[in-house]
Amino acid sequence: MSIAAKANALWEYANPRKFLATSERVMPFFWVSSLACIVVGLVWGFFFTPDDYKQGSTVKIIYLHVPAALMAINCWLMMLATSLVWLVRRHHVSALAARAAAPVGIVMTLIALATGAIWGQPMWGTWWAWDPRLTSFLILFLFYLGYVALWEAIEDPDTAADLTSVLCLVGSVFAILSRYAVNFWNQGLHQGASVMRAAAVTGADTEEKVSNIYFYPLLLCIIGFVLLFIALVLYRTGTEIRARRVKALLARERVNG
Repeated sequence: MSIAAKANALWEYANPRKFLATSERVMPFFWVSSLACIVVGLVWGFFFTPDDYKQGSTVKIIYLHVPAALMAINCWLMMLATSLVWLVRRHHVSALAARAAAPVGIVMTLIALATGAIWGQPMWGTWWAWDPRLTSFLILFLFYLGYVALWEAIEDPDTAADLTSVLCLVGSVFAILSRYAVNFWNQGLHQGASVMRAAAVTGADTEEKVSNIYFYPLLLCIIGFVLLFIALVLYRTGTEIRARRVKALLARERVNG
């Protein structure tokens, strides 16, 4: 199959009926597998890994903090991709998928901020610091709130999709900063990337990378959060599609009545 044919086959899922039929078939897999990965990863991490020699038992917050932070950032990037599809191709499913993902991103960002504060207090001696990564993450959270509020404030769905897509483009700057702020500004309390260092075969400083004893259950938790995110977005997108259908039917009845 050529690349063009594969692309055309992919665009078929922009049809609401095909999207709903496919998502209903695959959602059980994502629900079950995400739950299994998260439960096993958390139990493994919290009860079967030792305390860190520097951070003690507080290091185990990593099993919630890191997956939530990664999903908060990648959720916005997913919204960026679907918003671009809406702006270029005008597929309603893509706009609704972005809208469906936003509340999930809000929850993930809140979890990351809360667990970061709980983790930071004993390590840094403060619940909050205007660190580059923390600040950009807070701004990303405000963009999430603004995105949801803008959808609710505009009655025409196409206009709302257009404006929220533009907002998503602007907010993507802070999504990227949230990931790479430590690299851009060599200051602040938050450490640099250590999870990816753990996956490297060579070239990682042992004080900066995550030990394998923590990394493997963490990886399982990250996989679980990714699968959970997919399940939630599929479910919420289907809900948005059905809600739009109901609104269209009610509007048609008012016109005909």
